[in-house]
Amino acid sequence: MTQENKEPNMNTKCAEQNKSKQRIFRRHDPKEYRVKQNKLVYYFIRFLAIVVSFFTFKRKLLRNEIKNKKGPFVIIANHEAALDFVNLIGATRRPLTFVISNSFYNTLPCKPIVSRLGMIPKQQFQTSLKDIHKMKTAIDDGRILVIYPAGLMSDAGTPTPTPVATYSFLKWLKTDVYVAKTTGTYFSMPKWRHGGIRSGRTYMDIYKLFDKDELLELPVEEVHEITDKALFFDAYEDQENLLIKYKNNNNIEGLENILYVCPHCKEEFTMKVKDESIIYCEKCGFEEKADEYGFLHKNSEFGEEIRHPSKWYGLIHDNVREKIESGELSELECNVEVQKIPDGKSKFEKIGDAKMKLTFDNFTLTGRICGEDTEIVTPIASFASLPYKPGKYLEIQHGDIIYRCLPDDGRLATKFINMVKVFYEIHTEKCERAHDCEHHNACV
Repeated sequence: MTQENKEPNMNTKCAEQNKSKQRIFRRHDPKEYRVKQNKLVYYFIRFLAIVVSFFTFKRKLLRNEIKNKKGPFVIIANHEAALDFVNLIGATRRPLTFVISNSFYNTLPCKPIVSRLGMIPKQQFQTSLKDIHKMKTAIDDGRILVIYPAGLMSDAGTPTPTPVATYSFLKWLKTDVYVAKTTGTYFSMPKWRHGGIRSGRTYMDIYKLFDKDELLELPVEEVHEITDKALFFDAYEDQENLLIKYKNNNNIEGLENILYVCPHCKEEFTMKVKDESIIYCEKCGFEEKADEYGFLHKNSEFGEEIRHPSKWYGLIHDNVREKIESGELSELECNVEVQKIPDGKSKFEKIGDAKMKLTFDNFTLTGRICGEDTEIVTPIASFASLPYKPGKYLEIQHGDIIYRCLPDDGRLATKFINMVKVFYEIHTEKCERAHDCEHHNACV
């Protein structure tokens, strides 16, 4: 059994998606796309979120320009940690309509209750016309739409890529745009951590980024530049100024799954953590120790100190790109256990085993899945990144199905993700150069 989403060449793809974009502007029936929201359920969840925000995240609002704001508008937010929405939901008494990933939505417990919160689940990096109309209907109904453009929380203290179609979509909504900039939640809930939330001070700054009339006049390129600048963060650079102590902040167990390349000898998968706070290379002996603020200090007599894990992670990304551009690295494959969520449930269950292969154009799963010999081919040109858990798994959405893939060696998960990010960068650059693409934003 073969399941395949065929990927057209770049020029054909641009033309087809420009046509698709034109269809978006046609009138739609709001009744078909209106998301229902039970206010009693919403305000109960809002109350719980405020409690967590106050006692666990110790959130402090720097500015809050939406507190008494009326009418429809969009909030775009950076994404440092999984529970960033907890700090936002109490900033206004009005209900918020969050756009969230299908992957996150499908694993939420108490689905009958969750479904009444008025959220809009969507495929990550694959926005359908139905998803777009749901978001536009929310604005047309006078509601507040919340979008996390990056789609995924930070890997090592800096943002994950934002799909380029985001910027033209903001213009198309024809409404005011606000930014909710979070600081500090990365250290409370680093993606790579072992264990629970690390309480400590966090901040949120909410301010107006675009007036709707101004937004309509701006070229997409300028919207792109202003938006990226507003949403960019480096948690470690911020920490240099704030110097906030978070609970167990020197415990870096799990960071080796993100920083999997030794910066001294350049070997992969040789990094380990000992005594909770020391990351070292088991091949060359390079070693750094984390302090109470999360910074790294060289512990060995050789090698260059890399104080910020975000910088270390950036070096790994650059190395992956160099290898791909030189032809040294063009594909990656491994054996995986394949899981998905059965209908009516909220937990992933094993459905088979397969060989997973990543190339410049596709992810391919080949193996025994759901009792049949299967090949699943998923184009990746629109994937800025993918949901994953460092050292454990990554998730691939094929049509309406999310496949969770657990490599035999979990350390490979981050390498797959880094390759996907680089392939996306190259795909986007190619699209920008395509002569018959009037607006490269339509390519993704």
